[in-house]
Amino acid sequence: MHGIDFKEIQEKLADGFLPWQRSFQFWARTSDIYTGYKVFQLRVSFVKDAKKQEEMWEKQHELAAHKIYSMCSDLGGFFLKAAQILGKPDLAPAAWVRKLVTLCDQAPATPFDAVRAVLEKELGQSIGQVFETFDDKPIGSASIAQVHRARVKGDKRDVVVKVQHPGVERLMMTDIRNLQLFALFMQKTDVKFDLFSVTKEIEKQIGYEFDFEREANAMEKIRRFLYDNNRKSPVLIPRVLPNLVTRRVLVMDYINGIPILSLGDEMAKRGINPRGKVADTAKNKILSSLSQAYGQMILKSGFFHADPHPGNILICKGSEVALLDYGQVKELPDHLRLGYANLVIAIADNNASLASQSFRELGIVTYAKCENEQQELLQLAKTMFDTKMPPGVSVMQPFSEDSSIKKVSVESFPEELFSVLRTVLLLRGLSVGIGVNNYSCAQQWKPIAQEALLASGRLSTGRRKQKRRFCSLRSLFPGD
Repeated sequence: MHGIDFKEIQEKLADGFLPWQRSFQFWARTSDIYTGYKVFQLRVSFVKDAKKQEEMWEKQHELAAHKIYSMCSDLGGFFLKAAQILGKPDLAPAAWVRKLVTLCDQAPATPFDAVRAVLEKELGQSIGQVFETFDDKPIGSASIAQVHRARVKGDKRDVVVKVQHPGVERLMMTDIRNLQLFALFMQKTDVKFDLFSVTKEIEKQIGYEFDFEREANAMEKIRRFLYDNNRKSPVLIPRVLPNLVTRRVLVMDYINGIPILSLGDEMAKRGINPRGKVADTAKNKILSSLSQAYGQMILKSGFFHADPHPGNILICKGSEVALLDYGQVKELPDHLRLGYANLVIAIADNNASLASQSFRELGIVTYAKCENEQQELLQLAKTMFDTKMPPGVSVMQPFSEDSSIKKVSVESFPEELFSVLRTVLLLRGLSVGIGVNNYSCAQQWKPIAQEALLASGRLSTGRRKQKRRFCSLRSLFPGD
């Protein structure tokens, strides 16, 4: 009779208990943060002095920021991704941003022995058989995987080896289900927005991130599209080593650069004033390159990188932009791609009637209890789908009493559009984060949207007269 392996039984019991433990932690902590804000709202309503109210709000945001940071740091996994979304300088309170921005690249690393086990199982060979050199210390660790620098045998170039954390998929799916329940609660009590559809799209997109073969194919598809449609691609994209890709391992070219949010510090080190004209020119060039790539991907291809958070963007020599991590990509069906093209034009032209029409075409169902409904819809479209901040505003407050989301209830929001919404919000966060507050992606994307509609035969009669102007667009997009 075989002896009983009590250690193995103990590990299995612990593994089964962990999702329940995480769920308890999530609900205990979110309930504490939520009730803290509700009690505070009641307390601050009795204070009439505006300056005193502002001071009280700042203290409340500081308190909540510490609690959110603690939850995301302790639970890790999906909650590190949540920190990336919440810690945006254009959306969240400044206290949240200051605290959460430090979490984005702080996922705990998997010990090297476990990394070796995953690599050798996936590749069917030992590390020494495949790689000439392999740094056992990772150069970065995120919520789903970590990356190591290495050199493949017979190749003098450095590569990046992306290795999935063991067991992470099950825990992240548990976290997302809890988030979905919380979203249902919030949209029934506080937020007039279809949050549940948003969380369903998050579940779908994150589920894709565990398949590195899919990521490799997406990276190559986007790389070919941007390189074929431009004389010079607006962004650099790593080249995949196709013989070294499995579901949990991905090997690609190493690109040397600095994180985009370290740009100001790097400029200061080189004696460049981060707020001077030279710096402003470089920042605008970087944003233009990034925005042009996204405009072409979303509006012309419909297949796009859907995760432009700061950790995925490097700045290389000559202000070139490298776009990394293709785990989250999205393919828009043509009716949504072209409907969104109409909405881009409506925002760029400040056309309230076209914005309202575009919302209907996209399947965004709204209910407004206010006068000037079309103008409020246009304002909502700008808040959701443009990177430009209103004059004098550095922080968006979408759930404040005078916001469009409070005046216009979003009853239904297509899941597939969430990736576009998230991409635009991340681009806006980036522009504010590097100090460019007046950058409008809608203005830059308008010619691309017009080309997309013209190519589909859907440019409306009123705008078809502008067809002659498209000759000049060839100078903007010479590779088309």
